[in-house]
Amino acid sequence: MSETLLRVENLQAHYGKVAALRGIDFEVGAGQIVALLGSNGAGKTTTLKTISGLISASAGRVFFRGEDITKTPAHDIVRLGMAHLPEGRRIFKDLTVTENLELGSYILKDNIERRRRVNAVFERFPILASRAGQLGGTLSGGEQQMLAVGRGMMAAPKLLLMDEPSMGIAPLIIRDIMKIIRDLREDGATVLLVEQNAKMALSLADYGYVLETGSIVLQGKGSDLRRDDKVVKAYLGG
Repeated sequence: MSETLLRVENLQAHYGKVAALRGIDFEVGAGQIVALLGSNGAGKTTTLKTISGLISASAGRVFFRGEDITKTPAHDIVRLGMAHLPEGRRIFKDLTVTENLELGSYILKDNIERRRRVNAVFERFPILASRAGQLGGTLSGGEQQMLAVGRGMMAAPKLLLMDEPSMGIAPLIIRDIMKIIRDLREDGATVLLVEQNAKMALSLADYGYVLETGSIVLQGKGSDLRRDDKVVKAYLGG
């Protein structure tokens, strides 16, 4: 059994008086791909934002690599080895591909190491290398997603939080995104994946959790959830 990298205990979050998370518990083991499934408004994105420090938890605790990070500022969580790839990619459209990548390594002071990491991203995504001086906003949707992943890799994270990586991507490119996620895991990263494309998520995930209105209602191995009648009817078109 893999070492627990992330543990969430009774996590609660609110937007004003509205409860977005109602006391959820889950774990992510080192080297795993873990999927969070659910319809719009289920609390998936809020979960990621609360874990990464972008939203303050109302109650509960978040442990990362054995350390309680519940009240740790977001920029310090990045330094601990967590990177959050937000929904909609959020690249800087008026900056070049290289400049976008370099911003992902703002915690680094070693310019030689920064260049090494940029080159490593270019090796993984040759299309980005060929567009190094091109503005981010001129890239296709799939290329922008690669850039967002590459920017996340620049921090050399132990854990990647990925929010809807297939959103707005052409169906033919989704296969490429799936390969990228698998490759990241093979390279030693752990991935917590929020994804409405349940077929994609469960084909990748070692384990999955299903959220409804801020609560976890179902969990299990990815392969088991793919065969679960409730999941098939709600998310897989059964």
